[in-house]
Amino acid sequence: MKYKKVRSGIRIWTKKKAALYVRVSTRYQVDKDSLPFQRKKLKEYCDFLGIDEFVIFEDDGYSAKNTDRPHFQEMMNRVRAGEFSHLIVYKVDRVSRNLLDFAAMYQELKDHKVTFISMNEQFDTSSAIGEAMLKIILIFAELERNMTSERVTGIMLDRAENGLWNGARMPVGYRWNEETRFPEPDPEEVKIVQFIFDEYERTRSAMKVTRYLNNNHVKSKRGGQWTSKLVHDIIRNPFYIGTYRYNMREAGRGPLKPESEWIVRKNNHEGIILGEQFDRCNKIMDENASTRDSSDLRARKYIHTFSGHLVCGKCGANMIASKDRARANGFRPSMYRCAQRSKMLDCDNSKTINESYIGPFIFNYVANLARIQKNSGQIDSIEKLQKELLKGEEFESVSSIMPDGLKETFAALKYSTNGSYLPSLGFSGDDSDYSTAEQLSLLRGEKDKCKNAITRLTDLYLYDPESMTKEEFSSRKKDLTKKVLDFEKQIEELEDGSAAGDDLADLSFIKKASAFLVAQRIVSKKHVDYMQMVLDLDNEILKDFVDQVIDQIVVEDGRVQSITFVNGLKHEFSYSRPAEMPVCKVCGGRIGSTIGCRTRTFSFQNKRYQRIKVGDPGDDFAGKKNPVCPDCFAQEGRWHHWNCSVERCPICGEYLSKCEHGPNK
Repeated sequence: MKYKKVRSGIRIWTKKKAALYVRVSTRYQVDKDSLPFQRKKLKEYCDFLGIDEFVIFEDDGYSAKNTDRPHFQEMMNRVRAGEFSHLIVYKVDRVSRNLLDFAAMYQELKDHKVTFISMNEQFDTSSAIGEAMLKIILIFAELERNMTSERVTGIMLDRAENGLWNGARMPVGYRWNEETRFPEPDPEEVKIVQFIFDEYERTRSAMKVTRYLNNNHVKSKRGGQWTSKLVHDIIRNPFYIGTYRYNMREAGRGPLKPESEWIVRKNNHEGIILGEQFDRCNKIMDENASTRDSSDLRARKYIHTFSGHLVCGKCGANMIASKDRARANGFRPSMYRCAQRSKMLDCDNSKTINESYIGPFIFNYVANLARIQKNSGQIDSIEKLQKELLKGEEFESVSSIMPDGLKETFAALKYSTNGSYLPSLGFSGDDSDYSTAEQLSLLRGEKDKCKNAITRLTDLYLYDPESMTKEEFSSRKKDLTKKVLDFEKQIEELEDGSAAGDDLADLSFIKKASAFLVAQRIVSKKHVDYMQMVLDLDNEILKDFVDQVIDQIVVEDGRVQSITFVNGLKHEFSYSRPAEMPVCKVCGGRIGSTIGCRTRTFSFQNKRYQRIKVGDPGDDFAGKKNPVCPDCFAQEGRWHHWNCSVERCPICGEYLSKCEHGPNK
């Protein structure tokens, strides 16, 4: 983790108080009393300086390659609060061996008027010579770390070339052998690995193998569930045929290195799978990959308005999203289904939930709650509160809201001075939480901070060009300059009196302009036409609004069971009838879910007639590309659902639902 500077108002401590920082990078050093030694020396140095108050911060077993250390972060937070006048360390490399991290930290110490002292190197940054010595010593500290890293890397590459284990997560099917210092086959897990290869060769599907393992309660090596990715990695890993590979990737899970840099030793250890079967399985995987063209899917990244908020009411898993077919008006809704059922088939929640249902439900419910908050004086009973919340055709099947949520909402409306417990959509009528003068002061302060940051960035680049590339310097400076211009524009608007100030300006969770636009729209009308709003606004804007207001939506059997707002307020619903989509009276298929009717003919005067398919000659959509019926959603080449208003009669050519031949008379 790189050092992150936190912007805050600068507070200066007028009384001497020191932060003493001690660190060791290995437990070996801890056992050798390195920490007690550092503590003792630093306390003695405080006495020498006449500093009576001090706080010791210890990080044992942490490297100085970055600042991702818990007590270091705690110390810096307290420095920002203005608590200390001095930061004292035994050696400068106790703080950092990274020049860029240290430079950023040191600049922040200077901003807060904190003197940095390194006891061992005997310099004090309150003097010019001490500050120069600090930077020179830090350069050599970073050089030492880089040289140590190079030596360790060379040793590990040499070990890998000799077939020795350099440490990694133990592959499934193997266990550690203390004598050989290398993994050996685990008799129990070998059976699992062999089964995975056999089953994959039979089914040609990693997902089917995954489902079988999980449904039969076979645990993974770490005791969790299997995933198709884990099965895929096992099939692709040549470790199972005795081939040892090393130095394939950059640090961690970085990108692959060129093959010329790989270290590959065949027949290095005892394998589990025969080479012939390994080749057959990988050939199947290659064939699957070549026939599954996912380039189009990767290129199109859809934004699903409710993704990340929907939870299955039966198993608690998240709902995953996909896009449904486009409607006649161009609206292409998202469909959400239980992730657990989709992967493992072990959840009973088989129904998907469509955006065309959940969108109007959620947005009209939020709009109702917003209007209630705005007109809270008119709500004099829990019964009236429920009636107002369930106003609209979207809630016809909702019989009631659970009492707990209603009571909490009613109490917040009546007894809270500002309705703070409610998901405050800001209808208090005040123009703003801040006066114009206060807003101008805040904006000018932020603008000055950005200008100071540009100055410090330039100084760092000029002093130490190695700290960043020219491109990085230009990019950072460009970002900061853009922020300055943005602040100047806002300041100009406020000074001219042109900044917006309507009754939605004090939104508490809706901070972004996009969400603000949605908030204005949903309260401007008695009913929210969600489909029209989707066509008018970008999905990203709607999702931004949902993210700001909603925490979680629990769905079950195709219905919303509860809504939890970001402030913890929860409303649960009970229904008077089960959630069902319209059903075709002849074939039984769900209109809007199935791709067409299953009934091909109808009878008139004891004679059977073939029905006209969508897109066939005589149909209203003949000659159109990929037509979909706007009334029953039947797709091209499928029959219209029964009683569809635009299906043509094969006898007279009129609409079948209205002509004399229609079977629905």
